[in-house]
Amino acid sequence: MTKLIMRFIAFLLLFTVTFVLIGFFFWHTPQGFLILLEKKYLELSYAVWLAIIFSALSLFISFWSISLTQQRDYTYGQMLDQLLRNSAALPKKRVLPRKQTAQIVELAELIQTQKKSLQRLINDDAKAKEAMIEEQVIQERQRLARELHDSVSQQLFAASMLLSAINETIDVNETSAKQLQQTEKIVQQAQLEMRALLLHLRPAALKGKTLAEGMNDLLMELRQKVLFTIHERIEEVTLPKGAEDHVFRIAQETLSNTLRHSKASEVDLLLVERNKRVILRVQDNGVGFELDDDTHGGSYGLRNIEERTIEIGGTCKIVSVPNQGTIIEVQIPTEQEETT
Repeated sequence: MTKLIMRFIAFLLLFTVTFVLIGFFFWHTPQGFLILLEKKYLELSYAVWLAIIFSALSLFISFWSISLTQQRDYTYGQMLDQLLRNSAALPKKRVLPRKQTAQIVELAELIQTQKKSLQRLINDDAKAKEAMIEEQVIQERQRLARELHDSVSQQLFAASMLLSAINETIDVNETSAKQLQQTEKIVQQAQLEMRALLLHLRPAALKGKTLAEGMNDLLMELRQKVLFTIHERIEEVTLPKGAEDHVFRIAQETLSNTLRHSKASEVDLLLVERNKRVILRVQDNGVGFELDDDTHGGSYGLRNIEERTIEIGGTCKIVSVPNQGTIIEVQIPTEQEETT
């Protein structure tokens, strides 16, 4: 209401001053305005009619200007609301002055830029937290591996040597000999389980090496710890660094599963690149298993292998026949984006 009154007075003064200036231009003296008081129309002087006309025009223009301002404010508010609701589309018909429209466009671009920056900060923060948690997990796993190697693994080795010496030097009856041999086998199996667990807890890293070099180092280390024979064919392959790390972890997981569950005497490992695909195949002549048997001891490890393969856009094929062995083949396309 106050705005209406203020505008009404302003327009009324504008019309009055304009009329007075025009009157002075024609009449040159104030006496010329007396005619407005002397002449009448419908018993009202011209001066009164001018006052009524000026008041009516001022009131109409005041209402119209306020209505226009309110309409623009409403439109401005709607457009701002659209921006806040992630809708930066502006009306095709220009309903605001060019300056305000340009400000809206600039504001929309600023909001989009700020949103992208915020999303990038959130993603970077999440990656940093994941990296920190992963580093803590690795350190804890390495600590556990050291403690197990220094305590349980050494004790199992000592027990195995002691049982072997007893079987070779002490003359016992047939029943006791079988029990000692069975105990020795159990201890040896526990050693295999411990070696596989240590490999899983403290996996070797590539540390700047190529995938082929890392695989060769891994097999060299395994040969010092396992009883089965390893045959390998390893070639240099072309993969991004992140994909190489995944393939290396897949190989570790596969060999760990083989060591723990296959009871194999021979293992064949193949790493080659053919037709723009890297092929990793691990085959053993162990006990095998039924693929639909979820209670199989290595099922958790197999799921990890499949999940890692999917993460880098590859395919995983597992073939196993009871009492004949298992083949795990992973294929990864060489053409993929490097993840950061």
